[in-house]
Amino acid sequence: MKIIELTDVSKTFVLGDSPVKALDRVTLAISRGEFVAVMGSSGSGKSTLMNVMGCLDRADSGEYLLEGVNVSRMDRDQLAHVRNRRIGFVFQGFNLLPRTSALENVELPLLYSPLGPGRESRQRAVEALTIVGLAQRVEHEPSQLSGGQQQRVAIARALVNDPAIILADEPTGNLDSATTLEVISLFKRLNQRGITIVLVTHEAEMARFANRIIELKDGRVIRDRGVCDGLAGPPGRGEEGVP
Repeated sequence: MKIIELTDVSKTFVLGDSPVKALDRVTLAISRGEFVAVMGSSGSGKSTLMNVMGCLDRADSGEYLLEGVNVSRMDRDQLAHVRNRRIGFVFQGFNLLPRTSALENVELPLLYSPLGPGRESRQRAVEALTIVGLAQRVEHEPSQLSGGQQQRVAIARALVNDPAIILADEPTGNLDSATTLEVISLFKRLNQRGITIVLVTHEAEMARFANRIIELKDGRVIRDRGVCDGLAGPPGRGEEGVP
């Protein structure tokens, strides 16, 4: 089943007096349970694509179906509802509240759900922290956690609403090599539990854990290839010389 379907999606920004086409008639589909890496150099359109898929931004033209529902024409409130219920986000910056425990940081998305604060939301936050290996750190504040642990809290926060898909934008950009491996291995384990993962990265070492690699250049998909074992080597060069 297709969880994401983009058809002829375009997005243009105006920088000064010059229009810049961040996405140029992008058409692609992602199936439920896939682990997809989106690669490309700076300015290729990776983050814009993630923002459109995550309903953080709206395309200028084209159609976007999320779990078969056309979100292209939804208003801001409808998009916020979709984001909160169906999508988990992980960013390069951990975006944790500094004087708030790991548990309370993970509970935050539930405050905007019908569940609201209470015993059940606390239990779900504990379960999410347990999944990412932080059951013993629930009361720790971010300053008491390593960078890798802080990113795990951010991943637990993305999991707490049981999303259909997790979108991760350069999630290890602030981490050292050993911690990067721990975090990407965690994404791999979450994918093995059936969660769809879309990972935006410029690092081949990150992309090698995915089952499929999509390469962008100048807002266009120039290469889309599957990887049988999910541990591919660094991507080769595309037709237009993407590194």
